[in-house]
Amino acid sequence: MNFLSDTTAPAHPDLIDALSAANRDFAPSYGADPISARVEARLKEIFETDLKVLFAVSGTASNALALSVLCPSHGAILCHDEAHIHRDERGAPEFFTGGGKLIPLQGDHAKISLGALDRALGEIPEGFVHTSPVRVLSLSNLSESGTAYTPSEVKDRARRVKERPAFVHMDGARFANALVTLGCSPAELTWKAGVDALCFGATKNGALGAEAVILFPSVMDRFEELQARQKRAGHMAPKMRFMAAQFEAWLKDDLWLDLARTANARARALADGFAARNGADVLHPVDGNEIFVRLDDALATRLRKAGAQFYQWPDGSARFVTSWCSTEAEIKAALAAL
Repeated sequence: MNFLSDTTAPAHPDLIDALSAANRDFAPSYGADPISARVEARLKEIFETDLKVLFAVSGTASNALALSVLCPSHGAILCHDEAHIHRDERGAPEFFTGGGKLIPLQGDHAKISLGALDRALGEIPEGFVHTSPVRVLSLSNLSESGTAYTPSEVKDRARRVKERPAFVHMDGARFANALVTLGCSPAELTWKAGVDALCFGATKNGALGAEAVILFPSVMDRFEELQARQKRAGHMAPKMRFMAAQFEAWLKDDLWLDLARTANARARALADGFAARNGADVLHPVDGNEIFVRLDDALATRLRKAGAQFYQWPDGSARFVTSWCSTEAEIKAALAAL
């Protein structure tokens, strides 16, 4: 019963098979291979628009690289105080932007509230030499509390910052989990709502290690700069076809959505069990595959003795994360231990 993180899960067999198939022959380097071209074409179909894609090995690399071409060194990036780019990336966005300032905002369930966003925009006037001008709004979907921004919520926030010369970045490490819960299209949750760049994560949803930075038409002209920054940072994989191969298998027949649905269903079943049990208080809406629950000591001990592994969150709660391969038997065993 491993609920530590979806990054602890194995890779899906179809993706491993795709890696083996990509390994059978020679191919051009640095993303100039046929597999990468096919994946970009497939992503254009999925997102219903023209786009450019760059593959990266980690979510931190993709976030930092994307932000580096959206925010100048003298600009500011608005994000939630709990955002991964603020709490868990060791200053990578500041480093890659050359000094771009992260300004953390508040909001329930790790989603930036409109009030907090309006206050920040009001306190940072455009053209005031003493403050870093807002150049990017970063939204995490799923959020760090496992909650999802709806298309209308993304649009409301994007509209406010687009009154400035600013862009919208989406950290989509668990984008698939948010998407299947919301029931909308990828386009509706991204560029149609005002998102300029998406960091599209596969690693947490069945990949061995594969992330993609997607630039939508509004910022496609920055792709060459994005490639240059990836190269200078030492993040440009020579055999990029192996990342592309994972994406090709992941996207085929909407496997990526099926895997997210399984993870979400397991999380929902576990969350329902917690909600029905005295001594377990679920803290946030479960919009994907993460559950944050405050457990009394007796329940936490009982779960650990039964073999359940979970992460102690800094606020004292317990985080349980299901994955594409979490089984109904594991959920039943955890609920039985309760």
